[in-house]
Amino acid sequence: MDTFTRDWQDWKTQRERDLADPLGWLALVSLDWLEDKPRAYDGLPGLWWQDADAAYLDPQGADLSHEGERVTDVRRFELVNSGATTRVVAGDVEIEVARRGGYLIRVHDPKAPVLNAFRGVPAYEPDEAWVLSGTFEAFDAPRPTTVGAVVEGLSHVYVAPGIVRFEHDGVEHTLTAFNGKKDGLLILFTDATSGVTTYAANRSLAVAPPAEDGSVVLDFTRATNLPCAFTDFATCPLPPADNRLPFAVEAGEKLPYERQG
Repeated sequence: MDTFTRDWQDWKTQRERDLADPLGWLALVSLDWLEDKPRAYDGLPGLWWQDADAAYLDPQGADLSHEGERVTDVRRFELVNSGATTRVVAGDVEIEVARRGGYLIRVHDPKAPVLNAFRGVPAYEPDEAWVLSGTFEAFDAPRPTTVGAVVEGLSHVYVAPGIVRFEHDGVEHTLTAFNGKKDGLLILFTDATSGVTTYAANRSLAVAPPAEDGSVVLDFTRATNLPCAFTDFATCPLPPADNRLPFAVEAGEKLPYERQG
């Protein structure tokens, strides 16, 4: 096995290990949108509601904790739209609070059927020909960019610092890039395999920070599915309209087993 293939296999092993996290995306078992009046949700402790700015939890005496502290009275959660989430621990499960337009709660349960049936992610064989060189071109100022979501009627807003320009088979293409979660860039895209051998809505590609001359590496062999490819309880963004590649990217993760057949 050559070094490239071995490194890719190590990456894939770690990727699948991360997906198998007992409280990760595959552990989702429900998603509920909060209302403006306190109410209970099936199987969940406490009362939950939202207003224009925040979500709220009244524990009603239940044994709940948030950020290591027991929740004994009404707790307020004010989050950034399309941004980071927070979690309330309730016994063996975690109740995630997120702001996606309005506020929602979703439950991560280690006994989730999708998690317990997980057997890895099918992928194209690694081919170094799909490691392409590109150039990052920064906008004069980062641009807030609104994209759709896999949930009808929902939208997300992300910050786009610029575009990535690259060539494939002698033809130039551009992709709008978002800021990565930690550093670097994140590219959401579809291509001619989408809805055929790969998930129809989107795939994502993490890109290391550009070099001083703006050069970047697009390693499509590490293109990954977003959570919505595995579960109906995710609200993943769709790619920007100009990130729909006209050729088949026969690299990276394929349609999950859970969505086949």
